[in-house]
Amino acid sequence: MLSVLNPFNCFTLASLEVGHHFYWELGNLKVHGQVFLTSWFVIGLLVLASLAATKNIQRIPSGIQNFMEYALEFIRDLAKNQLGEKEYRPWVPFIGTLFLFIFVSNWSGALIPWKLIKLPEGELAAPTNDINTTVALALLTSLAYFYAGFSKRGLGYFKKYIEPTPVLLPIAILEDFTKPLSLSFRLFGNILADELVVAVLVLLVPLFVPLPVMALGLFTSAIQALVFATLAAAYIHEAMEGHGGEEHEDHSH
Repeated sequence: MLSVLNPFNCFTLASLEVGHHFYWELGNLKVHGQVFLTSWFVIGLLVLASLAATKNIQRIPSGIQNFMEYALEFIRDLAKNQLGEKEYRPWVPFIGTLFLFIFVSNWSGALIPWKLIKLPEGELAAPTNDINTTVALALLTSLAYFYAGFSKRGLGYFKKYIEPTPVLLPIAILEDFTKPLSLSFRLFGNILADELVVAVLVLLVPLFVPLPVMALGLFTSAIQALVFATLAAAYIHEAMEGHGGEEHEDHSH
C-alpha cells in the first residue's frame, strides 16, 4: 500500500514489516489476502442479515427484523445527535455502514476462532486488526468530511483554512487529515492489543481464566465502533458548519 502512495519510487517509505501475511498480487500491487477474506466474510454477514430482515416485512416486527430496526434506530439517533435534525438523513447510510462494519469486524475477532483456519502463510484475524483497514476507513471519513463541507458551503468552505490568519494554513490542512487518522490508529491499537492479551492468556493459563478478558474485549470492541462512528459524524458536522456554526446557532434563537 505504501508503494502505491509513494510518487517517487526511488525513495523507500517503509521497509519494516510486522508478521507474516498471505499476499495476493494484483499486477505490481501486493495486498494482504487474509484481510480481504475476513472483510468479505463480515460484509457477507451484514448482507445476509439485511436480506433476512427485509424478506418478509411485518407491521409488528419480530426476530431479525426487530433487531435490525433497533440497530437502524440506534444509528439514526447517533447521526441525528451529531449532525442535527435537518442534516442527518443523507448521512445515515455512511455512518451506519462505518458503525456496523467496525462492530461486526471487532466482534468477529473476539468470537470466531480465526487462527484455527490455516493459510499457506500468515493467519486470519479481524479486519480491523490490520492497519490498512483502519487507515482506509479513516481516508473514507476524510473524503466524506471534505465532500460534506464543500457541498454545504461551496467555495466558502476553504475560508476556514485562512481564518483567523493565513499563516495557519499548513496547520489547518494537517489537522483535517490527522483527526481521522488518529481514529484509525486508536481502533487498530485497541483491537490488536485485545487479541494479543487474549492469545497470551490462553497460552499461559487455562481456558476459563481468559473468559472475563474476552467479555471485556467484546464491550471495548463495541465502544470502539461507537467512538469511530460518533467522531466521524462529528467531523462531518464540523465541516458543514465550520466557523459559521455560531452564526447558525444565533439565527436559530
